[in-house]
Amino acid sequence: MDQARVQEAAQLLWNAWQDGRKIERLPDAYRPQTIEEGYAVQAMLATCSGQSVSGWKIAATSQAGQAHIGVAGPLAGRLLVGKSSRSPAMLSLRTIGMRMVELEFAFRLARDLPPRGREYSTDEVMASVASLHPAIEIPDSRFLDFSSVGPPQLIADSACAGLFVWGSEAAPDWRAIDLATQPVSLSLNGVRAGEGYGANVLGDPRIALTWLANEVAVRADGLKAGQIVTTGTCIQPTEIAPGSRVLGDFGPLGTVEATFTD
Repeated sequence: MDQARVQEAAQLLWNAWQDGRKIERLPDAYRPQTIEEGYAVQAMLATCSGQSVSGWKIAATSQAGQAHIGVAGPLAGRLLVGKSSRSPAMLSLRTIGMRMVELEFAFRLARDLPPRGREYSTDEVMASVASLHPAIEIPDSRFLDFSSVGPPQLIADSACAGLFVWGSEAAPDWRAIDLATQPVSLSLNGVRAGEGYGANVLGDPRIALTWLANEVAVRADGLKAGQIVTTGTCIQPTEIAPGSRVLGDFGPLGTVEATFTD
């Protein structure tokens, strides 16, 4: 794809995102056919938004999640500043089609992880982390049937990015906690509605973060200090509606809250 076609695809996706409109698929003339083309459109999508990139998300970090969107492995997407909020958040569902929430471990970086000639190890990546945050993701897709469009188009669409909420940073002793076995629970309107563990995210959220660091080092210009990375859902995605009140409880790591309106 040349730059003009990348621009056309990205602008169509951004317009659909803003309007809450769904499309069947990108037109043949500027539909990405490879992972590389998908990431090129994704980068241009961020440019078209006029917003800075606040961080990254990972989609499909479990086999069930991969089956749900029709992919064989995880996908990386950009988080936009205008779609990200601090907890407690009040968010509109006006342009959100999926209307599901996910509970996720999110990490904020202390320093850059730029592209280089070899992969980053988990120890290297974790040494670059400033803080851990409980988080809620509200994913969405600009495609009517996101399970049928394939990885290049899903990546172009920022890996089903929608809205994102992050809580206060966990106490400094979070590094001593086994994140794989750490339970998380979701309350919906005051009633327990879901639960899971960090192990549901590629076996451990730290492993997921390492995957993302290496993916972005290859596909983009690496992770940047200050960016936040949310590592995929620990629970079964849970349906919400206008009026829903959501609380994610990460035990000693803290809580995260969001309320949803029309």
